Amino acid sequence: MGRAGNGRRVCALGVAGALAGTVLVGCGDDGDPGDGAQGSAASSAGTREQGTQAVRSAYDRTAEEDTAKVKLRVRTSAQGASQTAEGQGAVDLDDGDSVMTLTVQGQQIEQRVIDQVLYQRMPKGQAPGGKPWIKIDLGKVAAQQGTGDQSMSDPAQSAAYAKAITDKDVTEKGTATVNGVKTTHYRVSVDVAELPGGDTLRKQVGPTLPMDVWLDDEGRMRRQQIDMTVKAPEATQRSSAGASPAAGKVTVRTVMDFTDFGTEVEADEPPAGQVTDMTGKALKQGKRQS
Repeated sequence: MGRAGNGRRVCALGVAGALAGTVLVGCGDDGDPGDGAQGSAASSAGTREQGTQAVRSAYDRTAEEDTAKVKLRVRTSAQGASQTAEGQGAVDLDDGDSVMTLTVQGQQIEQRVIDQVLYQRMPKGQAPGGKPWIKIDLGKVAAQQGTGDQSMSDPAQSAAYAKAITDKDVTEKGTATVNGVKTTHYRVSVDVAELPGGDTLRKQVGPTLPMDVWLDDEGRMRRQQIDMTVKAPEATQRSSAGASPAAGKVTVRTVMDFTDFGTEVEADEPPAGQVTDMTGKALKQGKRQS
């Protein structure tokens, strides 16, 4: 893949609100209030434009590092209960391959993504077919959902997020230290309609998607946070007799940290004889929920 395409494979999950910085607003002097207002507006517009350019270019600048270590945290909440999954590993920012170890409810799952195929080594005795690994072709699942190869759950998403923002959608929130690195924090409102498969995604997450990014002094992504409120499929809601209005919604916060750029990534497919292909089941489930 040529360098021009690298920025289209950077992680965007796709990924702590507590580190959000403080907006600093200049007070101005005691001169003419009209001139001051115009100057403030112009300064604000210029700051927003710079912020938009910084966020857009961050995907390319991060991808130029080729690889990075990643730390992932996903918190899912529904009907008053929540669950957190954590993971750490490494990702190839060029082709999207990754290796991670996930911890879910105290159990570890080894995960690899190779050529848009997800492999997971399940805890002992939990994998179907009596084999230790399962696989799902993310490309096929995304195609069925109408999102092309840009699955919302793909650990190496496209720079489509950057294309889906304008100057009015980016706000600089201040500075914060992320994993020992000084960063600038930007809050972004992504227009879902501008994303691949936007029409389908709008039905699931609404018209806009809140996203926060923390960029280092070289303009590279150091942290990304995406907050989604996903509507449960209507069939699922109908099957829950007496369910409250909140029962049809699931909130998901995904945070991904990037460190150690240039780290080695070794993502190898498991032996075919140890893998159960679950792509067909995933496609059937997707049809029932559509």
